[in-house]
Amino acid sequence: MEERIMYRTLLLILVLLFTVCLAGCYDLKEVDQRAYVIAMGLDKSERENQLKITYIIANPEVGSLVGGSTDEPPQETITVHSSDFITAKNTANTVVSKQLTYEMLQIMVVSEELASRKDFIRWFYDTTKDREIRRDTYLAISKEDASEYLQNNKPQLETRPHKYFQFMITRGVETGMLPDSTFHRFYEITEQDADLFLAIYTTSKPAKDPPARHEDEYMAGEVNAKGDANKTQFAGAAVFKEGVMIGKLNGQETRIASVLDETTDIKDVLSTIHDPFNKEYRLAVRILKKQNNEVTMNLEKSTPEIRIKVPLVVDVLSDRSMVDYTKDTRKREILRRQIKVDFEREYNGLIAKSQQEFKGCPFPLSLDARKYFLTIKEYKNFDWMKTYPDMDIHVTVNIFFTGFGKQTKVPNIKHMRD
Repeated sequence: MEERIMYRTLLLILVLLFTVCLAGCYDLKEVDQRAYVIAMGLDKSERENQLKITYIIANPEVGSLVGGSTDEPPQETITVHSSDFITAKNTANTVVSKQLTYEMLQIMVVSEELASRKDFIRWFYDTTKDREIRRDTYLAISKEDASEYLQNNKPQLETRPHKYFQFMITRGVETGMLPDSTFHRFYEITEQDADLFLAIYTTSKPAKDPPARHEDEYMAGEVNAKGDANKTQFAGAAVFKEGVMIGKLNGQETRIASVLDETTDIKDVLSTIHDPFNKEYRLAVRILKKQNNEVTMNLEKSTPEIRIKVPLVVDVLSDRSMVDYTKDTRKREILRRQIKVDFEREYNGLIAKSQQEFKGCPFPLSLDARKYFLTIKEYKNFDWMKTYPDMDIHVTVNIFFTGFGKQTKVPNIKHMRD
């Protein structure tokens, strides 16, 4: 009798344990029961106090190794009008059969028109309320309406939309042509109210007659790319001050801001500089940053003084004037001075532009300044954003050579032509 009671008790305990374990699956949804929003576009609606919201919904079966091939399209695009993008999911379900989710959202594209409005931050901060939206989602600004941008974006080689945006943004951040503009950085920089936030700038409508510039001086839409590739371009940054877009930076200026920003890790910067021995040519260089910047401040002076030293490792990849830098130390020093002069002019040019045009710093320089204040109250009374435009800021660059290409020595062109 006692054994039977013990057996029933153990059985009841096991049933209760399994019930508790299975309770976590009560709201389980299979992959094919959900519609995964990969990209979201926001535009100002013609209707009062509403947004025009565009979704790119990915087809999880396309590119999957499980389940075989499918004749269905890789993505679906839909535009609806709603008071916000949280309740818009139910509005979209009048057209889309599956339950919409933002769990896989990778990028939010906002039109330049909406981002420049003072009330944009009121719309955007709804992203902090929805539990499905992750803080590593990227914010991008499109030159045209976001709905038009997402409709025109037609990747040729990567049909899976989530992979396309992932590859484009990751590579752009590595090369410095795009800022690291996650939602988390937007919240952090905007709420600190001391520096400027940089968002990705993009467009799907290239200019008909773009200006001729050097390789990293373009804005999105200015690259003269021909062929049957996707027309969408990512280059440069939209500048935000206190949650409102106030201007733009080209690819070169974005790179400089990334080098000066200790919180951004750029890995593969290729650029060109003036050839000091032949003004007709430019030298291709790879720029690496292996050490932190050295920042010194004197904030007690009537005009606060800041000095920034940037150590850069340079690998020279071309030599069209055919100078042997490996043996001639004098010419190598001339090249070093040329690179130093060019870089310091560009870096200090960005600082001057930020002080005169934007009235704010495009990289988190205020983080270095906090250690110079004993209390938070002192730092707040200093009012970094207001004081920044009048500061005396100067950037110096130290150049270290690592090599001169795979073949360091080039033949003498005069001997060859003899």
